[in-house]
Amino acid sequence: MHERRIPEWLRHAPAPSVRGFAVLAGTEAIARGILISVFPVVIYNALKDARLVSEVYFVIGAISLLIGLLVPYLIRFVPRRWVYVFGSVLFVGGAVVTILETPVAVITGLALITFAVVITFVCFNAYVLDHVARIELGRFETSRLFYSAMGWTVGPALGTFLYAWWRPAPFLIAAFAAFAMLVIFLVMRLGNGKLITRSSAPPANPFAYCQRFVAQPRLVTGWIFAVVRSCGWWVYVVYLPIYAVQNGLGSQLGGIALSISNGALFLTPLMLRYMQRNSVRTAVRTGFLMSGLLFLLAGAPTGTPLVPVILLMTGSLFLILLDVSAGLPFLLAVKPSERTEMSAIYATFRDVSGIVTPGAAWLVLLVAPLSGVFAAGGVGLLCTWVLTRKLHPRLGKARIAVERRSGDSAKAVHTVAALPQITQ
Repeated sequence: MHERRIPEWLRHAPAPSVRGFAVLAGTEAIARGILISVFPVVIYNALKDARLVSEVYFVIGAISLLIGLLVPYLIRFVPRRWVYVFGSVLFVGGAVVTILETPVAVITGLALITFAVVITFVCFNAYVLDHVARIELGRFETSRLFYSAMGWTVGPALGTFLYAWWRPAPFLIAAFAAFAMLVIFLVMRLGNGKLITRSSAPPANPFAYCQRFVAQPRLVTGWIFAVVRSCGWWVYVVYLPIYAVQNGLGSQLGGIALSISNGALFLTPLMLRYMQRNSVRTAVRTGFLMSGLLFLLAGAPTGTPLVPVILLMTGSLFLILLDVSAGLPFLLAVKPSERTEMSAIYATFRDVSGIVTPGAAWLVLLVAPLSGVFAAGGVGLLCTWVLTRKLHPRLGKARIAVERRSGDSAKAVHTVAALPQITQ
């Protein structure tokens, strides 16, 4: 009797690859990119007050921060794959709810999508650290941004155009993309992570690993880079569309500007070459210096509202350089035994920036026009540029050691990944 073999791909899940994770990130970029320029306009139209918009973002960011810190604790009780699935479902629900466009529906939709992003991001980062070698993290970051380029480039402008044509359209596309992201995740069969094991000991305090994080200056500095970089994007993504509406430039300008800026994502392979030819330190310092100067100039009084827009768009190119490079100091310093916990810590950069940016903007708007928010963002970026002096010059570089054998002219060349470190 003929015995049927079970296909290999059914018996054993294929090993996750850099490309697989990049495709998953690219699908998320479609879901988020189509809404990123629509949400500020929708919320501003619903609330009619930039300061009130800042308050809403501030509260949602604070709650999201708490959720992100609790995700590793939750994973001890619920398998990681189901936590990711739950986050994807939240995204779909948030996009659908926002279609109603009442103030309550818009705030609820923004909250659900924000919570979904932080939940899936913690899980995604933990999976990446499980399956991508440290020496491959630079290539992964570049691949992730490259595969995300289409969603972040076309999405913002397309979202604003579709919103003007038929308001539910961008939210329905985002819901479909989030569902596709869930399907891709299930097909990849990532499981619950390599480090998930059963234990009879009670779960640790969900905030206990914060002490281990604070005790490692390299992680703290790398996290600060991620926070300030994200603050720069917050200023650009949220307050530029509102600035355009206030100054009569139209509700679509913010989306068009973000799409043009995100077109530079296709240049990330060139940015990676620049980083490899020089160093992570040089790329990070260049990104913070140039973006800070341009944002600061955008906040200065000008005769036409188009000048700040152009300056901010130019500054965003250097934010993309930071997207390529500024996350590496943290990721390269993570210990394998702390992948899940430190992934949760790293994910908080979005939520912390979501608290700091609207909070600072609310204070600035009490005494200055909206352009003052751009100047405040520039100051923050420049202050971080000063901090980048602590980065080790050889961070992320390969170390070539040449050994000579006595009495033999042959050379044994060994390439070893340089230990990521930040000078104290």
